[in-house]
Amino acid sequence: MPNIKRLDRLVRAFKRLPGVGPRQAERFAAYFLRASRGEVEEFITALTDMKQGIVLCPVCFSYSEDGLCPICRDSDRDTSQICVVEDPQDIEAVEKTKLYRGLYHVLHGAISPLEGRGAEQVKIRELLERVQNAQTPVREVIIATDPDSEGETTALYVADLLRGLVPQITRIGYGVPLGGDLDYMDEMTLGYSLKGRTKI
Repeated sequence: MPNIKRLDRLVRAFKRLPGVGPRQAERFAAYFLRASRGEVEEFITALTDMKQGIVLCPVCFSYSEDGLCPICRDSDRDTSQICVVEDPQDIEAVEKTKLYRGLYHVLHGAISPLEGRGAEQVKIRELLERVQNAQTPVREVIIATDPDSEGETTALYVADLLRGLVPQITRIGYGVPLGGDLDYMDEMTLGYSLKGRTKI
């Protein structure tokens, strides 16, 4: 791709997106260079609209367009269960299972001392206040943070804070996928499978 200052700036902007490498960033930039003015303006309008119109739900801290998010507004949800996730997009992953009908709480990250992110930088205090002030007593908190060191640290920290306030604190199981072969599994996946084994 030619070394043009304005084009390079756009490529650098696309490279900041998660999962976008240099080649893909160049392809995105080339697409917009060839696109009509109308397409580009539609894209800019959609981005501006999103930034101005989407807020955090005051209860669960997921994204919302108008105060409470659709899940918190849904009177059919089980208000005695809260599933704790790191990011708003994690909610969609759980919802796709169609097995969970409780509420959510989004932390917006995980505790990561290496990145300078402590418990104060994620929405753990808000979770604690929510459980303590709940109109319907919370009988279970399901911790569904990522299965990495930061996610595990966060899960343990949250569990310790909630002990004595909630009758049941659970962690989602991680492990061998259905149809998987044990000899193809890495040690971490097998380790989680062994720790999360259930009685049959």
